[in-house]
Amino acid sequence: MTTMDRGVRGRDRVAKAVLYTILSISLLAVVGPFVWMALSSFKPEGEIRSVPPTWWPETFTLENFRDLFSRLDFPLFFFNSALVALAVTVGNLLFCSLVGYALAKLRYPGKRVLFLAVLGMLMVPGMVTFVPQFVLVSNMGLTNTYAGLILPFLVGPFGVFLMRQFLQSIPDDLIEAARVDGAGEFRIFWRVVLPLCRPALATLGILTFLASWNNFLWPLVVATTEDKYTLPVALALYSIGQNRTDFGLLLAGAVVVVLPVLIVFLLLQRHFMRGIATTGLK
Repeated sequence: MTTMDRGVRGRDRVAKAVLYTILSISLLAVVGPFVWMALSSFKPEGEIRSVPPTWWPETFTLENFRDLFSRLDFPLFFFNSALVALAVTVGNLLFCSLVGYALAKLRYPGKRVLFLAVLGMLMVPGMVTFVPQFVLVSNMGLTNTYAGLILPFLVGPFGVFLMRQFLQSIPDDLIEAARVDGAGEFRIFWRVVLPLCRPALATLGILTFLASWNNFLWPLVVATTEDKYTLPVALALYSIGQNRTDFGLLLAGAVVVVLPVLIVFLLLQRHFMRGIATTGLK
């Protein structure tokens, strides 16, 4: 081995060590708050507020979780969140796939203009359309209803863009062969195209479910009675008072809110990673 080879290998080892150090620090920065949240949900209120903060609970307690299930109508709020998140997710999977298929595989006048409109909608902040969206829902009489919580989010530009990019990677010959066999466009979409879209559908499903499950501002404005509150709204309203915030209740609720999203991700992570890796290759 020459001196130059040893120098190159030495620099590679140093570069890898620096890279692993940066990645480890980044991992701690991301995971650290979640670990502290989970551990602190088992601490009494006084220990949570202690300075400096502690990592491992000095006094282990389940009082925060008992308060969560006794002070809140937890089954109702959980049902509301699950219903809204699942309906929004299913709607996005269906409608975004349909629109993405039309933009990727069908030929018709104005298709490029429609796709540019989708890209333009991606650049518009959600706060810009929030008030007009609420006025429209209110004029339709959908405030404080499940429909008002669900309908505005059944399809979105990001989902359309994601599915369109993935569908472009499906060979046109496969679709043409189905047309020659006499299959209609919807049958081609349902029986041929959709089964090939599992990675993209898993990616879109996880991202949509996460956004809908954690959505706070829209349910806070649209839901005016407790029987329509979602879990994040109920948790915030019950744990934050006029003069005092119940951090124990807030952290216990945060742990419960995170669990469904974590379970969904663990079940679909293989398809999620494939969808991220393959979407937009073409």
